[in-house]
Amino acid sequence: MSQDNLKEAVRNYFAAICNMDADAFVNVFAVDGESHDPVGAPPFQGHDGLRKFFKGIEATFAQLNMMETAVYINKNEAAVHWQAEGEGKNGKTTQFSGINLFVFNPDGKISNLRAYWNPRAMMAQLKE
Repeated sequence: MSQDNLKEAVRNYFAAICNMDADAFVNVFAVDGESHDPVGAPPFQGHDGLRKFFKGIEATFAQLNMMETAVYINKNEAAVHWQAEGEGKNGKTTQFSGINLFVFNPDGKISNLRAYWNPRAMMAQLKE
């Protein structure tokens, strides 16, 4: 995989979230891919688990704009700093940021994702 291919996969991940496109989101992951979010729960595994994760995004946000602000590629991995702003289903707004660590399989699909950010602070903004 070239660095350009991996950067495109990262862009596709964030575009799927911004477009609230569950199918596109699931499609950037390998069939057995998994996502580890910092909420302390077990990882979301496989396309069914990832779709469940995305339903949580859809249930929380009327709109969510996430964009990568820095992408660092090393072989089949990427470390990405991102910024987000969103509007909750309740009309409240939030801004937050974090770092995602992606591992890609030989086909350029995400096999493992670890997200580092503060969901409690984000949810507190949506409740204010």
